[in-house]
Amino acid sequence: MFTGIVQGTGTIISVDKKSISSTLTIDLGELSSNLSLGSSVSIDGVCMTVTSQNDTKVSFDAIQETLTRTTIGQAVEGDVVNVERALKMGDELGGHLLSGHVMCQSSVVTKKNYGESVDLEISVNDKLKPYILEKGYISIDGISLTIGKVNQNTFNLHLIPETLERTTINSKVEGSMVNVEIDSITQAVVSTVSSIMKNLSSLNEG
Repeated sequence: MFTGIVQGTGTIISVDKKSISSTLTIDLGELSSNLSLGSSVSIDGVCMTVTSQNDTKVSFDAIQETLTRTTIGQAVEGDVVNVERALKMGDELGGHLLSGHVMCQSSVVTKKNYGESVDLEISVNDKLKPYILEKGYISIDGISLTIGKVNQNTFNLHLIPETLERTTINSKVEGSMVNVEIDSITQAVVSTVSSIMKNLSSLNEG
């Protein structure tokens, strides 16, 4: 599990593309400390498993599902990614609970600077729409954020200087793709309410 509180960034050293998978080697710097084979690390919001390590350079294997569903499939050498180590028992939960299972990719529609802050407008597809609620939680590239205004096919994010400095989000431009995950609690509530409403509708029709 993760919290969406990005601990730092890493640089992709190499991408070894195979027929149905890819191996990414990322320089995690200090965040590589005390990792072991099999450890889970969030890379741009994607839960990935450590397969090998050479000092601060850590390798992860990405299967076809990951390559297709997330921005990891477009990753190239030199890219900078958000990094979060897995939550440990007793750690402070500063963001919201995330699994690292990205639901889909969305695109940056607009980017506007307001002094030291930035507003992003993000596209919404039909799969995401039920979960996009004003003031609700969302993970964008592994960053725990609060949803601002919700429009018909987009929603807004208001980014403070701390987030812009600590993560890669400020490097996004119009057209950039980002990984999106809705927290499990929101998914459970929306699914439960949807199920209840369908049952009530069936009863009324009966």
